[in-house]
Amino acid sequence: MYDPDELERIREAKSAWEEETLGPTLDRFGEREETFTTDTGGQRVDRLYTPADVETDYREDLGFPGEEPYTRGVYPTMHRGRLWTMRQYAGFGTARETNERFHYLLDEGQSGLSLAFDLPTQMGYDSDADMAAGEVGKSGVAIDTLDDMERVFEGIPLDEVSTSMTINAPAAVLLAMYIAVGDEQGVPRDQLRGTIQNDIMKEYVARNLYIYPPEPSMRLITDIFEFCAAETPKFNTISISGYHIREAGSTAAQEVAFTLGNGIEYVQAAVDAGLDVDEFAPQLSFFFNAHNNVLEEVAKFRAARRMWATIMDERFGAEHPKSKQLKFHTQTGGSTLTAQQVENNVVRVSYQALAAVLGGTQSLHTNGKDEALSLPTEKSVRTALRTQQILAHESGAADTIDPLAGSYYVESLTDRVEEEAFEILDEVDSRGGMLDCVENQWVQRQIQDVAFERQREIEEGERVIVGVNEYRVDEDPEVDIEEVSEADERRQIAELDDVRADRDDDAVDDALAALRDAARGDDNLVPHVVSAVKTYATVGEVCDVLREEFGEYQPGSAL
Repeated sequence: MYDPDELERIREAKSAWEEETLGPTLDRFGEREETFTTDTGGQRVDRLYTPADVETDYREDLGFPGEEPYTRGVYPTMHRGRLWTMRQYAGFGTARETNERFHYLLDEGQSGLSLAFDLPTQMGYDSDADMAAGEVGKSGVAIDTLDDMERVFEGIPLDEVSTSMTINAPAAVLLAMYIAVGDEQGVPRDQLRGTIQNDIMKEYVARNLYIYPPEPSMRLITDIFEFCAAETPKFNTISISGYHIREAGSTAAQEVAFTLGNGIEYVQAAVDAGLDVDEFAPQLSFFFNAHNNVLEEVAKFRAARRMWATIMDERFGAEHPKSKQLKFHTQTGGSTLTAQQVENNVVRVSYQALAAVLGGTQSLHTNGKDEALSLPTEKSVRTALRTQQILAHESGAADTIDPLAGSYYVESLTDRVEEEAFEILDEVDSRGGMLDCVENQWVQRQIQDVAFERQREIEEGERVIVGVNEYRVDEDPEVDIEEVSEADERRQIAELDDVRADRDDDAVDDALAALRDAARGDDNLVPHVVSAVKTYATVGEVCDVLREEFGEYQPGSAL
């Protein structure tokens, strides 16, 4: 953005400033005795940034919002045209309780729904399975049959809200139930809006909530791509998730690299299955974390957008502009929340939300202050939502597009995140791609190394965590705890028994047999799953058919 002669004059002027102005001040007062580095990457943060630190061609590297390379945003008006979707993650206990929480959030001004499922549902087990004992409704809502999904969305017209569902291995089953509820409400399928997470690669890397081996898992994902492109074109078919990679301990650059690497695997699998990239790629979405270093996080989001446009153009020959647009949801960093001095988490979440908005997120979840202790209470959820609303309407952060563009530091940091992430992707390619790197545990080891070093820094006091290793107080937290009782579990199982007693067992058996035949062949599985859930086949019954046909994934041990 500057000519070489001007840059040289700036370098000379900086040297003179360092000698004549900075030097005497340092000699007299010094600087803070701490290491100035980025939050996770350990990259040195220089004292001062100037145009000489930015090797950016404005039109080539930044451009304008809504135009390639989308560094400054995927839409021409960004938050001036429409605020990000305020999508608070919710779901616990029974379907009735979750429905009550959804109505509460909508009444408080939330603009989208986000559904959390309990562990048995995420693993494809019914609430009365031996594996489910003690976990029913604990980390999200228990969904066993279409009857539960109907109750979750009772009184909520699906043509007026968008819904994000954090579900992966059984994603096709929960998507089918959502479609079935829409059918019952008379909502045309092409009007359904929302997202399923559906990101199994991330499960192999960071969360371990997988069921099937990679090959059949990829088949399920590409079948969803194909089905939704034809039936539910406004529904995002996958949320490729860096969030959990970051929660496992990765750096910001690793979060971007491994997330986009997973995205490459999904796109390649769909192309190999015969799908046209421009038919399904516009329905891909991403999910990133927002941590405490505001400027590093903003740079991360900007770099990710620019990288995805390049990848879709150069690797896959995508032509439709929407195929190259990285649209993403953000959640504030759960792993940054502390049980000590929980009020501090309100401040952490506020800064993290600011980073997401300045970085151009399309939707946002802000964590409740008490999530390090339990499911969030209504009061803490309201405070988290109000954080977004104050940010939207009072802070000015949403009034102009990409407001930190042109900052010498932010542009330099954007370039550095992009460069490091591409270097990681090159290493992934040299090792055979993300799937190979995950199966041989290489990705997991990279993240583990960073997480170990970060924990060492905290324990030795090199990294300050307010209220944990500095500025501590000797008191117990006084917070309300949201709990799911054993009675809730018994009630869920009793309702499941009632559904089984009332349904047409012959219809269930026929639908599951058709699903089994499709799994043995090459038919798209999603229509068969939709038919099965409409007979009130359970999540466990559908997943068990696929378990029997596909097997279960058995990972190796990280070396």
